Amino acid sequence: MSIWQQNVTPEQMNAAHRGSMVSHLGIEFIDVAEDSLTARMPVDERTIQPFGMLHGGASVALAETLGSVAASLTLDTRLKIPVGMEINANHIRPVTSGWVTGVVQPVHIGSATQVWEIRITNERGKLVCISRLTLAVIDRPGMQ
Repeated sequence: MSIWQQNVTPEQMNAAHRGSMVSHLGIEFIDVAEDSLTARMPVDERTIQPFGMLHGGASVALAETLGSVAASLTLDTRLKIPVGMEINANHIRPVTSGWVTGVVQPVHIGSATQVWEIRITNERGKLVCISRLTLAVIDRPGMQ
């Protein structure tokens, strides 16, 4: 059974993020499953640090994007929206080229808070980064 309140395709999510940081970093949504979302991000001049490795901040941007979008899809965003409270990330191994893929799954979906785990892997499926995002669920501004 799907956890999503909204039915969207990866193509619709990609279109919604055109012209934002998400598209600037090359993040592409590629799958919507019953309880997870998947996106990928290139390891290139937009996402590396000066030593040629994937920038930790780029990994966190991918993680927060996945978690925030997932949280939004569990809500009626006409009434409620998720806002970030805390994110942490453990960077496990470096990546110097290719793509990384992030998969987000819920840890807790509550009426006041949500917690999501994001696992980012390299092209060989090896763990690159694991992140946890906590969001508050608030009334949409103007809906109080």
